[in-house]
Amino acid sequence: MRMQSILHAVFPPECLNCGTEVGSDLALCGQCWAETPFVQGAICDKCGTPLPGEAEDRPLRCDDCLSIARQWHKGRAALIYAANGRKLVLGLKHGDRAEVARAAGPWMARAASDLLEGDPLLVPIPLHHIRLLRRKFNQSALLAHAMAEATGLTCVPDALLRKKITHSQDGLSRDQRFENLAGSITVNPARAHELANRKILLIDDVMTSGATFAAATEAAHFAGASTICVIALARVVKDA
Repeated sequence: MRMQSILHAVFPPECLNCGTEVGSDLALCGQCWAETPFVQGAICDKCGTPLPGEAEDRPLRCDDCLSIARQWHKGRAALIYAANGRKLVLGLKHGDRAEVARAAGPWMARAASDLLEGDPLLVPIPLHHIRLLRRKFNQSALLAHAMAEATGLTCVPDALLRKKITHSQDGLSRDQRFENLAGSITVNPARAHELANRKILLIDDVMTSGATFAAATEAAHFAGASTICVIALARVVKDA
């Protein structure tokens, strides 16, 4: 009997969300899958926010992306940050549940399928080294590695650096979020040559205002990246 079969006999795989026994590792049970808010249908081409109506052949924009100059080319998200989507993200971010990132790699690869042309480098949003020491891991780097495993693309986990600790974004307005993060992310000098003239896909766990992606995009542009796209595991949307 294969070792995996032995392990499953002793420790049956459980649903990532509710703990119900399932047929394979890193899976959701049928009910949790149906109740998890995956982003589908029409979306904003810049930030991945779901939009009313059916998907169209032309790029669509949400209200925020019509009023904010996004520096990146295109953006996507796999989940809406609500219900099971929020629970999974918080489990990854604060519950030391690295298995959520492993499951999310293929979800994010599907959501970003049209952004993967041209073999982009996968670059996670960095944590400041003090926060990294406290948390022990960077959830965005876990997601980037999971996407690399799902796609075969190259992940450069230390391409960007967080050079200052910023205040919490909780409770800040959109403009305050951008001001708080302005200039907070820079290119790792040892990796700058790898970003030059390359397509980059920035990866984070959650997109709210887009301020973090904006700071990272500015740094990647400074390094000479040719095209920059972004993807988050989950997108915060209004009234979700």
